[in-house]
Amino acid sequence: MNTAATGSRIILNNILLATDLSECANKALPYALSVARHYGAMLHAAYVVPADSALFYMSPADWEIVSRADDQEMSGYLATLEKQLAGVPHRVMTPMGNAPDVLGQMIQEQAIDMLVVGTHGRTGLRKLVMGSVAENLFRRARCPVLTIGPNVTGTPEREARFRRILMATDFSQESLSALPYAISLAEEDDARLMLLHVVSQPAAGIVDLESTTKFLLRRLKDLLPPQADFWCHTECLIEFGQQFASPAERILEVAESKAIDLIVLGVRPVHGHLGLVTHLSSTTARILTQAACPVLTVRG
Repeated sequence: MNTAATGSRIILNNILLATDLSECANKALPYALSVARHYGAMLHAAYVVPADSALFYMSPADWEIVSRADDQEMSGYLATLEKQLAGVPHRVMTPMGNAPDVLGQMIQEQAIDMLVVGTHGRTGLRKLVMGSVAENLFRRARCPVLTIGPNVTGTPEREARFRRILMATDFSQESLSALPYAISLAEEDDARLMLLHVVSQPAAGIVDLESTTKFLLRRLKDLLPPQADFWCHTECLIEFGQQFASPAERILEVAESKAIDLIVLGVRPVHGHLGLVTHLSSTTARILTQAACPVLTVRG
């Protein structure tokens, strides 16, 4: 089992905030601002204007009304956004097209180090369309994605300080891709870092529960460098899920009971079209949409 490397600070030179003008997207703004301030990064804010193909789902009589309302809403929002970003190096962009494709291109061209996004869009059709955008982004993005879900209530004042960080892993290479970020962020804020593995099989189904727990705890501890406790506070947790329950449920329960303020997850990359069913059913998507704290995902 490989141990994560340490000793180097995460460098964030460029942060991209993706917004769709919704209330949930607005909740992501304070986090993007605070991370940009903390790391001295350039903040790129982007609202991807939907392509005209979206009008296909509307009646011709509504086209002009919707178009005019969107223009007015966007102008007012962008003016407010410029004021909110004052004092931080930034740029505001309004490209047109398919959001995952446009944002993916921006991540590559602008050398983005972290993407910050809210998980929900507007009501109606666009909510369904934007509902799959978040998972498209965190599975396809070439950089880590900080997602602010609808259940995140608190917002940072000036800097996002993550004092209690939970990283869940199933020991796969994809999930372990997030470990260096979890360790570095914990070192940055002198945080308590908790590594969690959820055993899908209920405890009642394991003959030697004590030996199994000790073995898995050792696997978690072996992931940490020997000097970890000198610069952050570490803890390893083994939890057993309920029969037929998703691991996401147990991860969320632990996050709530431990008052976690950042969940870190490694995610598997995906190729081709990612449908709405995948978005609604995946473990990571459930955590993103239900967690009471921000979630940082790192693509394996």
